[in-house]
Amino acid sequence: MEHEVAFFKPYPLKKGQKIRLEDSPLQGDWEVVDITQFKVTIRCPITQKELTKDRFFFFAETKKDQWPKE
Repeated sequence: MEHEVAFFKPYPLKKGQKIRLEDSPLQGDWEVVDITQFKVTIRCPITQKELTKDRFFFFAETKKDQWPKE
């Protein structure tokens, strides 16, 4: 029997990449500072605060937009 199945793959982030997190406690604009197989370090472009987290990014869409958003 076939079912509709959602597939999720980690997004292949790169150092220096500018990202915007939505619907997250970390909502806002970030820059990728470092990335390993299991961890990612991101920095806020406004406060310069850096966070290291388990990799949790999944792709939604790419579009041209102002960054950082003020």
